[in-house]
Amino acid sequence: MERLPFKPEGYNFWTWRDHQIHYVVQGEGPPIVLIHGFGASVFHWRYNIPQLAKKFKVYAVDLLGFGWSEKAIIDYNALVWSNQVADFLKEIVKEPAILVGNSLGGFTALITAADCSEYVSAVAILNSAGQFGNPEDQAKNDKEETAIQRIIINPLKNLFQRAVLSFAFWQAKQPSRIMSILKSVYPNSTNVDDYLVESIIRPADDPNAGEVYYRLMTQFMFNPSRVTLNSIFEKLSCPLLLLWGDLDPWVGPSKANKIKEIYPNSSIIHLQAGHCPHDEVPELVNEALLNWALPLSSQASTKTI
Repeated sequence: MERLPFKPEGYNFWTWRDHQIHYVVQGEGPPIVLIHGFGASVFHWRYNIPQLAKKFKVYAVDLLGFGWSEKAIIDYNALVWSNQVADFLKEIVKEPAILVGNSLGGFTALITAADCSEYVSAVAILNSAGQFGNPEDQAKNDKEETAIQRIIINPLKNLFQRAVLSFAFWQAKQPSRIMSILKSVYPNSTNVDDYLVESIIRPADDPNAGEVYYRLMTQFMFNPSRVTLNSIFEKLSCPLLLLWGDLDPWVGPSKANKIKEIYPNSSIIHLQAGHCPHDEVPELVNEALLNWALPLSSQASTKTI
C-alpha cells in the first residue's frame, strides 16, 4: 500500500502555547484530523493518510510530549491534549472536522468533541482509552493526605518510582523491546517493520524524553483522569464510529459494545485485529472510514465556525 514517506526532520510545525507541535497535512476537501495513541506519532497513520487524502484534507498531529512535538516539561493530563486539539482545529484547520483517534488519541478526540462541539462534525475511535465511572464517586473516595505522608512517605515513593521508571524507559526504547511489544498487540505482525520501530525510537532520543515518560507514567498509574467516558457521552452530540480490533489484548470488544449501549448515536465495525487496526489492517480501516465519512462530509460543510 501507498504510505506516508518517513521524514526524520518531520513535516510541519505549529507553535502552541510556546511549544512546537508537529503535524502533517495532505489532500483537499472536507477536513479529517488523525490523533495517534500513547507512544506513537503521525507516522502511525502512514497507510491511512495517502488513501484518505484522495477524498479529504487530512491532518495528523503529534500530541505534546509525543512524536516530533516538543517534549515539554509540564504536568500532563487528558485536558492538555484535548485543549491542544481544540486549538489546532481553531488555528490550523479553521472549519469543523471529523476527528479520528486510536487509544489515547481516541479518548482525546472524544473529550474535544464533547467540550468543543462547534469544531467537530463527527468522531471515529479505534480501541479508545478512557474509563467508565462516576467522577463524583471517585472524588468522595479520595483521602486527605496526612503530614507524614506528604513529608516522608511520598518523597520516598517518588524516589523509588523514578528509579524504576528510569530503568523502564531505558528498556522500553530498545529496538528489540519495542518490536516485542508491537508484536504482542499486532496479531498479524506483517506491518511491524523498521519504519514503525524507527518512528517510535527517534522521539525517545530527545533529551527531555525520559522526564516526559516519567511524568506520563506516574500520571496514568497513580493519578488517572477524572474525565470518564460516562461524563463525555452525556455531552457528546455528534455521530460516532467505533472501529474495534477485537483481538486487542488490552481493550477488548466488550468496551465498544458498552459504549454503543451508552451512546446510541454510534455504529460499530468489528475487525480481526489488535490494538492498532489502522496500521495492522489499514485497507479495511480506510474503506470503513471513507464509507462512513463521505456521507457526513456534505453535512459538515454546511456547518460554520
